[in-house]
This record gives sequence, structure tokens and C-alpha cells, in this order.
Amino acid sequence: MLSEQSAATVRATLPAVGAAIGQITERFYARLFDAHPELLRDLFNRGNQAAGTQRQALAGSIAAFATHLVENPDQRPDLMLQRIAHKHASLGVAPEQYPVVHEHLFAAIAEVLGEAVTPEVAAAWTEVYWLMANALIAIEKRLYEQSEQRGWREWEVVERIEETADVATFKLRPVDDAPVPGYRAGQYVSVGVELPDGARQIRQYSLTAAPGSPVRQFAVKRVAGDATTPDGEVSNHLHAHVRVGDVLQLSAPYGDLVLEETEAPLLLASAGIGVTPMIAMLEQLALTGHSAPVTVVHADRSPAAHALRSDHQAYTAKLPDARPVFFYERYDVDADDDAAGAGRPGLVDLGDVDVRAGTRAYLCGPLPFMRAVREQLIGKGVSPADIHYEVFGPDLWLAQPAA
Repeated sequence: MLSEQSAATVRATLPAVGAAIGQITERFYARLFDAHPELLRDLFNRGNQAAGTQRQALAGSIAAFATHLVENPDQRPDLMLQRIAHKHASLGVAPEQYPVVHEHLFAAIAEVLGEAVTPEVAAAWTEVYWLMANALIAIEKRLYEQSEQRGWREWEVVERIEETADVATFKLRPVDDAPVPGYRAGQYVSVGVELPDGARQIRQYSLTAAPGSPVRQFAVKRVAGDATTPDGEVSNHLHAHVRVGDVLQLSAPYGDLVLEETEAPLLLASAGIGVTPMIAMLEQLALTGHSAPVTVVHADRSPAAHALRSDHQAYTAKLPDARPVFFYERYDVDADDDAAGAGRPGLVDLGDVDVRAGTRAYLCGPLPFMRAVREQLIGKGVSPADIHYEVFGPDLWLAQPAA
């Protein structure tokens, strides 16, 4: 892994690089998109770029990887790398793109840090970069080789379901009528759309049907912007323009948060649109006759905002030993229909929720929600190694919790 000499140099310079990493990544993206405007138009998420979250994610990835290397020079953080490699594979990232990133990233480092970037410092951080890049290239190569689908494929919308005011489910079949590749419960697909200005933007959406479904099925939440964040380009385009008969481009399924075969008790916790991978997991459990205890936790603004709520309840009810517990910020017990008795007012509180010994937990939702649930689960005796999570958006590395 990282050489002893480079480890010493990176350890000594990590505070300076870390302090300037925001400036470095901002300058990096400016250089990269000046030289390759097609990457912003057709690959990178323009909304995340405008909001600055992509820069934060890149900064987090560099800092996390470098810190791991200097603390564990003989180990490779494969768990961290797997997550970002799956995302890259869903986007179709190719090995030849890594030298381009290296060129502009190290030019940005030199611009921001100036004379502090000695040949020794440059060599050490170059070693860090290529350790990370080559590891990702190798993992992505394996993912491409294992995939039953190469590149993008056209799928026709055969059904659209309005789940809530802001969430719609799309069901699609392949245009070419060829066999539908398999996937695992919890995985996602990338969806590529051409926007009115000619840009081709890509987003990831979790598959909401259990493996074996003849269709690709995913739910899309319409993302509304605010003073600092623009409206979601792709989500709003899908809601406003895509109807039955339209054709979308989909990648092969990817994602490392997948339901493993187990006889252990399970806890599936989600918030907001993070419910989507949990629906596929629940259906899979129901189809396979999972008999161990399953606790289903969900948090949302209100029952009306709870997308796929009927599926959430129905699949849970099919399991022999399962209990749903739904938390709503706005919840009137008398006025809201809650036949299953699962609704509770307020934020997630697992204080009186029975969490069995040996529980394996799957989490999906905003970072504050997952951190809160994780802390509560650990307090109830769940091993950190048994808590798995999925993050939507550019926060892949920032979500890596401390043990």
C-alpha cells in the first residue's frame, strides 16, 4: 500500500491539504469543466455542482482515503471504495478518465498551495491518488464484467403511478424485448434523460420491486429547490414530461447495500424517499418466507407524504413476525387513517422498540436520520458491523460513520 516515505509526507501535510481542500476542489472543477465542458453537460450532476455538494463530496473522499492510508498504511479501505465504485459503474466511468482527473486535480493543488507543493509532497499525494484510482478501476472492471448488461439500454414506460403529490412510480420494459438482467434487493439503476437544453443528465433511483420482476420499477421524488439549491432537473423533468409510451435510458443495476440471505432478526429503517430500497427488500423477504423477526421503521413529514405507504404496510403484514413503526412530524392520531396502528407523532425514537439480539440493520435516508438511528441501535446493543446504510446524492464518503 502506501510507502513509508510517502506516508510520513502525507501525514505531515494532511492538515494543510485538509484546510485548503475546499478551495482545491473548487479550482479543480473549474479547470476540469473549462477543459471538458461535456463532462458537466453529460456526466456530472449539474444541481450538485451548483449547490457545491459535489465539491464537498470530493473533498470528503480525498480526506477520508488519505487519513485511512496514514493510519493503516498496509490496508485498503475496500468498504469505502466499493460504494463509490458502484456509483461510478452506474455512470459508465472509464479508466481513461482517471488521468484527466489527476491532471486537473494536481494542477489545482499546486495553484492553491503554491510553493508548499515540493516535489516530495507532489510525489506522495500522487501515490495516494493512484492507489485510490487504481483500486477503483479494478473494482469497476469486475463490476462491468459481472454485469449482464453492457452500457445503456432503452426501456419503455408501461405504467406511471402517482404515489403522493411529489412521488411517482415508473414501470418500464426493455424496448428490445431481450431478457431482463437480474439484480439484488436494494440496488439502483442510473436513468439518463435528455433535457430541453440538450444536456444529458443522469440520476440514480432504487428499484422498488423484488428481484425477478419482469419490469424495472422505481419511484422518483420531485426535488424542489430553495434559496441555495436549484430544483432537481431530472426529477422535475420526469414528473412533468415522462408518460406511458416514452423511452428512457437505463444502466445495469448497481449498489452495494443489498439484502443478504440470513436467519438473523432484521431492522429496516428509512426516512422520506429512502423508503424505496426497503420496499424491494420487504417484498423479497415476503416472497422467500423469511420467518425471523423484522422491525420496519420509517420517518416522514406526514402519512400523506409517506410514499409507497400501502406497499410498506402490505409487505410487512405478509411476514409472520414483523412490526411496522412509522413516525410522522405532522400526525393527528384521530384524523389520520392508520388501520395498522403503526403511526406515532414526532421524530424517530426507538426507546420502546424491541430490537432483538443479533439484529442486522439496513438504513436509508438523510444523514442526520441515519446517524440518529445508528446511535440508538448501538445503544441497544446492535454491533456497528451489522448496521448497513445507503445514501442518496453526493454524500457517499461523508456518510462513513465512526465505529
